[in-house]
Amino acid sequence: MISWLPPAEVFVRVLYAMLLFASLWILWRGQNAPGGGFIGGLMAVAASAAYALVFDAGSALRRLPLEPVRLAACGVLLALLSGLPALLNGLPYLTHRGVTLSFGVVELPVSTVILFDLGIYLCVWGVFGGYCLALVRAIEEES
Repeated sequence: MISWLPPAEVFVRVLYAMLLFASLWILWRGQNAPGGGFIGGLMAVAASAAYALVFDAGSALRRLPLEPVRLAACGVLLALLSGLPALLNGLPYLTHRGVTLSFGVVELPVSTVILFDLGIYLCVWGVFGGYCLALVRAIEEES
């Protein structure tokens, strides 16, 4: 046994935080470049799956912001609602609107695309994350 390596629990706690941070970065980056909600959501699923494999599925489920079905439902609802600002302005549904927020020397472009991508992110994390955690739970029950 290699004694200088930290236990898997310590490694996965750090990995979980890093994967979630990376998933949020990919989510935000997708507003103006390839990436976004789907890939970011898959990274969040990977974080949950890694946590479940080292600890247990119940612990990973408790780390989700909502239970998987509600998380997915909130994501679908948010993605659907992201098209409403266009309708309210007389434009076709899902015509995305954007503004630039100015913070002194920093300008931040924001649009309804990020709401759509966040909805996809939550939906993917809820559906695929819930499925992965159910598989881990089934494996736990067999052993």
